[in-house]
Amino acid sequence: MNSIESKGAPHILAVDDDPVIRQAIADYLGEHDMDVTAVATGAEMGRVLAEQTIDAIVLDLRLAGEDGMELAKKVRAEFTVPIIMVTGLKEEADRVMGLELGADDYITKPFSPRELLARVRAVLRRYALAKVLPARDEKRRAYRFAGWELNLRSRRLTSPKGKRIGLTNGEFMLLQAFCAAPRRILARDQLLELSRLNCAEVYDRSIDVQILRLRRKIELDPSRPEFIKTERGAGYIFDVPVDVIHTRMAPARRPIW
Repeated sequence: MNSIESKGAPHILAVDDDPVIRQAIADYLGEHDMDVTAVATGAEMGRVLAEQTIDAIVLDLRLAGEDGMELAKKVRAEFTVPIIMVTGLKEEADRVMGLELGADDYITKPFSPRELLARVRAVLRRYALAKVLPARDEKRRAYRFAGWELNLRSRRLTSPKGKRIGLTNGEFMLLQAFCAAPRRILARDQLLELSRLNCAEVYDRSIDVQILRLRRKIELDPSRPEFIKTERGAGYIFDVPVDVIHTRMAPARRPIW
């Protein structure tokens, strides 16, 4: 078992029966501020999961004498930890099956350490967002804060005086993210990841620039913001109570069995 530790870093579990690959993964991720535990078998993986908190798993589906797909299935049944599958270049069926079982991403051998690092960071960001933000509620119709209303269906922002304020796609996505997590610090990479899901505009521009533009539209004095405040070294916080307006639904019918 190989282990590399960095204080306060995410803990990655690498499972591969090739000692050279195990060491390479441990060394490279360890050099980039991650704790890494590298093991060779499913039994060792199970012990680590039982004893330690793991933030992501890099799992080779072709372990000697073991069914990596079955191991992935067991992990997904008991843990919410993200799984990145490692497969051969021609093993498309494995990738499809693994994704259907609930794996979050895959990487094919031979892979570059930089690509692995990028994929690990991406799944960590997605899971961090899931922890910070409430679960998506498709019944949500609008958010209201300090007399403002953001309509999620029409994508309209209305001021306290009833004036419609035009928003770009990027500004709408950022304001929606803030309203979904009021008074919680959101890091820049979290805001970028959230906006990237639906909006290429933010992908190519600085989050700071987008927030400056949004402040100019909703703040009384953008130089002294009351809503979108900067938390130095951490990100931004939407420092205002937010009410969630839900769509009225007809009473649910009782099941017939």
